Amino acid sequence: MTTLFISDLHLEESRPDITRAFLAFLEQKAAGAERLYILGDFFEAWIGDDERTPLQEKVAAALRNVSGGGTEIFLMHGNRDFLIGANFCDRAGAALLEDPSVIDLYGTPTLLMHGDSLCTADEEYQKLRVNMRNPQWQKMILQRPLKDRQQMARQLREISMAKNQDKEEFIMDVTPGEVVREMEAHGVQRMIHGHTHRPAEHALTANGQPAKRIVLGDWAENVWWLEVTPGASPILGKHPL
Repeated sequence: MTTLFISDLHLEESRPDITRAFLAFLEQKAAGAERLYILGDFFEAWIGDDERTPLQEKVAAALRNVSGGGTEIFLMHGNRDFLIGANFCDRAGAALLEDPSVIDLYGTPTLLMHGDSLCTADEEYQKLRVNMRNPQWQKMILQRPLKDRQQMARQLREISMAKNQDKEEFIMDVTPGEVVREMEAHGVQRMIHGHTHRPAEHALTANGQPAKRIVLGDWAENVWWLEVTPGASPILGKHPL
């Protein structure tokens, strides 16, 4: 039995190398696994399930093929693809997972998150995040014509890239106190998340006991995944694109 975790692939047409790497990962690693969790920012941008680009359709079909083979697939929203809906998940054979969620990972309660909500020092982004996750705001956006949403996505990406260049490093990372608060609120000693693009394992204390935070890596230069099997320590895997 094996459970796999990935995040922050940022799939897009301009990076076919990442798409190829993901399709190979599905065939070589995910096929035959018990579960695959995709913890956000799977796509670089998502403006609605009605867009249906060739890339999106290819990815959905590949996921459906793996899920059809018996692998359960779970998809969590990220800050780039929070508009992924039930239609795409149905086509991909995946289930949407709430952020945050606690799962029983072979006997160890484990908190899964995308990770952006942990970066509380970035107050400007946290305010924007509240608006973007508002169901009424999302409904209003999805009612706009597809071309308008495509233009809006390009503009938001340009604004985000410009602002992030001027932010200090600590603002772009998680707030340690928020990590502990979330772990204690959910009564867990293990957390897995993405978003920060800083893959590592961190030892900390939560609930008065030793705890661990595992950060998944992004796929800009390497393929990153976390592999968990019963009775063994989680392993962060990596190989070049």
